[in-house]
Amino acid sequence: MDWGTELWDARERRATLPERRRETEDQFEVLERHTQWGLDLLDRYVKFVKERTEVEQAYAKQLRSLVKKYMPKRPGKDDPESKFSQQQSFVQILQEVNDFAGQRELVAENLSVHVCLELAKYSQEMKQERKMHFQEGRRAQQQLESGFKQLENSKRKFERDCREAEKAAQTAERLDQDINATKADVEKAKQQAHLRSHMAEESKNEYAAQLQRFNRDQAHFYFSQMPQIFNKLQDMDERRATHLGAGYRLLSEAELQVVPIIAKCLEGMKVAADAVDAKNDSQVLIELHKSGFARPGDVEFEDFSQPMNRVPSDSSLGTPSDGRPELRGPGRSRAKRWPFSKRNKTVVTEDFSHLPPEQQRKRLQQQLEERNRELQKEIDQREALKKMKDVYEKTPQMGDPASLEPRITETLNNIERLKLEVQKYEAWLAEAESRVLSNRGDTLGRHTRPPDPPASAPPDSSSNSNNGSQDKESSEEPPSEEGQDAPIYTEFDEDFEEEPASPIGHCVAIYHFEGSSEGTISMAEGEDLSLMEEDKGDGWTRVRRKQGGEGYVPTSYLRVTLN
Repeated sequence: MDWGTELWDARERRATLPERRRETEDQFEVLERHTQWGLDLLDRYVKFVKERTEVEQAYAKQLRSLVKKYMPKRPGKDDPESKFSQQQSFVQILQEVNDFAGQRELVAENLSVHVCLELAKYSQEMKQERKMHFQEGRRAQQQLESGFKQLENSKRKFERDCREAEKAAQTAERLDQDINATKADVEKAKQQAHLRSHMAEESKNEYAAQLQRFNRDQAHFYFSQMPQIFNKLQDMDERRATHLGAGYRLLSEAELQVVPIIAKCLEGMKVAADAVDAKNDSQVLIELHKSGFARPGDVEFEDFSQPMNRVPSDSSLGTPSDGRPELRGPGRSRAKRWPFSKRNKTVVTEDFSHLPPEQQRKRLQQQLEERNRELQKEIDQREALKKMKDVYEKTPQMGDPASLEPRITETLNNIERLKLEVQKYEAWLAEAESRVLSNRGDTLGRHTRPPDPPASAPPDSSSNSNNGSQDKESSEEPPSEEGQDAPIYTEFDEDFEEEPASPIGHCVAIYHFEGSSEGTISMAEGEDLSLMEEDKGDGWTRVRRKQGGEGYVPTSYLRVTLN
């Protein structure tokens, strides 16, 4: 079914030419209104999609602004709150919302490019094509009307010439019968009648030719030309409808294209919600703010009725770390208990001594790891420069070996500087760990008793026989100012001095131990020791003191760290 055939079904019932012309005008108006409505619908849909794109862009922009507003300002490594699972989940949700906004922007972009621009361009092409088809139809209709006017003119001329010829023939016949008419008048009338008859015959032939031409043009107009134009308009309108349907489909396809990513965003939000771990957050809070301070002992009763100095007990807050009592008179102020003391303005130091012991240890450990990484990087760079220098020396055309000397020197200087910093941080870290372990030992000492030493005797080792004899001799003589564990027989040791063994680790004394038996050594609570030999299963560990002296102590009294 096509417009060129079906829209002309009723034309055979119209006998007169004006009625056919009116039918042509009517059908033209129908198609003109319909095709214009289709183009208006296309433009209206393009405008709808454009406004939809603006809505999507505004929505995505607002979502991104919302994410930016609630996203943490500080980097994750500098923000303590980022270590909590609740904060991490919230940040992940914000990131998923930001990705969701990106998908909305993608929808807007696809609609703008594949729908708005393409359909708007196609609409302009359709308008030009429609204009061309209707201009072609108007020209054909004007040509047919022009042929019809020529036909009417030739018809009227033929009619007029026929009347003039008939009138001239009647005049010639009347003069021929009139006896008073001269022969000249009769001849003239006959000539005029013959002329008029000839003119009428020519008009007849012209009218017949014009009628034949018009009928041919009219048949071409109604059976070929106009049906073709109507079919072209039908094809144009169907193509427009097809493109409009494809535009409708693109609206849904743009959404379906981002559905998998949006589903992942929603799934990521769900995973973030399930990742909240209350117990772990409680542990993180402990790790972040664990001070390492020992718990304070009982507050002593201060008797102000006696004008004498009070001697506090070991558990008092006023007892110094060396065990000597602090003399405090009535006029002396006593130290505040640390949980309730006011915070003074903190002065940041390089060794982080302004922090609590546990936090100081963690920060020093971080700095030490960073210095080690930088040191390893410089060492790797030095090795690479050496290899490059060797290549330049073997292949001079590749480069000048002397050009690498400044970089190699700079790298060596950096390595030396970083090594010094590593040593400095290692020393600070050892001191911080000693403080932490000392505080832990002090806390444990107040609330727990040290475990019993092993029932078995310490191993008899030649490496510590001298130390044992030194301990015996020192027990008979009064202790010197430098400590009772210092070696005495220095002259004898110099004759048989051997290379001392290297420590295999270090350890810290958790409890005080009196090395009274042979082969043992005394140690104070919190004292740093060098680990010389691990426990062989008998409960004893061989250690060396910093002041000198080597012997066995109970393994349960130590906190051991191997190299």
